[in-house]
Amino acid sequence: MVSSRICFVIWTLLSLHVTQGWNLFDVQKKGPPREGGLRLVGGDLPNKGRVEVYHDGQWGTICDDDWDLNEAQVVCQQLGFPRAVSAIAGGTYGEGSGPIWLDDMKCKGSERFLSSCHFKGWSVTDCTHKEDAGVVCESGEDMDDNRMFKMDHSLGLSEELGRLFDSGDNCDFNILVRDPSEDQAGQKTICVHRLIFSLYPQFNISNSSNNLTVEISQTCHPHISSFLRYLYTRKVDVTISSAQCLHQLAYIYQFQQLLEEIGKVFTSFIPQDSTFHTQVSLYEYGVRTKDMLLQENVLQYLSWNFEFLVNAPVWKTVSIHMMKALLSRSDLVVKDEFFVLQTLEDSIKEKGETVSLEDKVNLLSHIRFSMIPVEKLYDIQFSSGMYQSSEAFYQRALLKGFLFNTLPFSKIKERFNNFEDYLPRIYTSEPWSTVINYTSNTGSNNYRGHPYNYGYNSVSFTTPAHNSVIYKHQTINWLVQILQNSWECSNQGFSCDSLPVARLYSQNSLNNYEHTIRFNNKLILSCRAENIVFHVQDFKTGKAIVPTNSTMGLPHPCPNEYSFTFVVRPEYI
Repeated sequence: MVSSRICFVIWTLLSLHVTQGWNLFDVQKKGPPREGGLRLVGGDLPNKGRVEVYHDGQWGTICDDDWDLNEAQVVCQQLGFPRAVSAIAGGTYGEGSGPIWLDDMKCKGSERFLSSCHFKGWSVTDCTHKEDAGVVCESGEDMDDNRMFKMDHSLGLSEELGRLFDSGDNCDFNILVRDPSEDQAGQKTICVHRLIFSLYPQFNISNSSNNLTVEISQTCHPHISSFLRYLYTRKVDVTISSAQCLHQLAYIYQFQQLLEEIGKVFTSFIPQDSTFHTQVSLYEYGVRTKDMLLQENVLQYLSWNFEFLVNAPVWKTVSIHMMKALLSRSDLVVKDEFFVLQTLEDSIKEKGETVSLEDKVNLLSHIRFSMIPVEKLYDIQFSSGMYQSSEAFYQRALLKGFLFNTLPFSKIKERFNNFEDYLPRIYTSEPWSTVINYTSNTGSNNYRGHPYNYGYNSVSFTTPAHNSVIYKHQTINWLVQILQNSWECSNQGFSCDSLPVARLYSQNSLNNYEHTIRFNNKLILSCRAENIVFHVQDFKTGKAIVPTNSTMGLPHPCPNEYSFTFVVRPEYI
């Protein structure tokens, strides 16, 4: 019998369930294998093996002709792994049986399903099973760095229920854990307590039922016990290797609090992959699991490093949906808007016929033509490779750009409603920015920008009042400073609670512009070694406090040597 103390805790948990309104959905049942489904067979670990595809009611293999990393990438992502490590040829994982369903695969790497790639046709092949293709996928274990994140949603409940789960005493209900792509292989049974699970009516546990089936990839089976114990205690220790599996289970059963907090764990390795494969995979995973916080964290980081992303091989695999999400943002850190246009046109050309006319226009509509200098606007009709095929769109977009540069903004607002078209992104080309390289442990600074050096920690540069031609000849002188100790702050007439502090302020009076222009200036923090952006900070009253790991949304990857980029961003009010 369960002790009276445990019964008290259980009913306390039940009362919390009622008052807190936990949102649990039914277990998502997965039926037999679906058409086009995949599985890995013959490997010593769940993330490697011979690739088999389900078609016409039967599992079959794939020929290794033209089998490379693009195809492997599609396989791994379809199976829920972050990315592919290698494409394996020549029957390495043993010869399969049954039909060879696919041959001469040609994937771009961005397809969601392997069957969406180009191939000869189902069962059209000249191969034997000696040529069965395989893959090695990256698993969560590949990124395990022994960090642990303790999550406690118990609201002070006793740990007795946890000890009850650990002991298994008087358990009377079985949880059957199985991989939906396997028949009987890899199944495991965990004995639990019916009373605990009856707290959640969405599990549909009746008095006559003795078991519940949880269907999830075998890769996640080692982490099922941690999730079940969480149902007892509302506590769980999450490691980087267990995060994705626990996140999937939290998504399936809609434990929103657990889902969001594990999503934050993912941010700890967002800065760690300079190839951007991990970040792109995490975004798509966030879309599949509807984790908006995870999507936002990834998009923010990729927006800050947009120029690096578009030059990385993974950019070719980025989905149209993700491109739209990135291009809609104002926090893209880029040289200028013309760079964004050229990058997009090159990407659309690279993707070719896979991009519909509707998607082309939709993507191009995110370009802020008003932010492109007039001389480049004029050249677009001659230099753009897409102008002829979308002439009507380009003519409307160029007209908006020219009007922005020649009319007062009050007139523009009367004609066009989309205010975002007239907002700058974070442009780093001259004359809008200047850079100071900083090394905290030596106190040394180096300056890149205009050569007016006002001392050990100050530099000046000049910008137009606005990027519209109307303000071309009205200039503002800006002073930037890095204040590294308290007495420097005192000399400026204020105290600093945290150091260093960055300053960006005008040496001119801005009163002439206070009713028409506001300056939404930004501080970009980059790692000096790789120049990767790890944070973008607002200036408030001309000051920006450099954040630490405890105050940042993302981990601080280079705490000692980094660069400050000061960016002036004028916006029409």
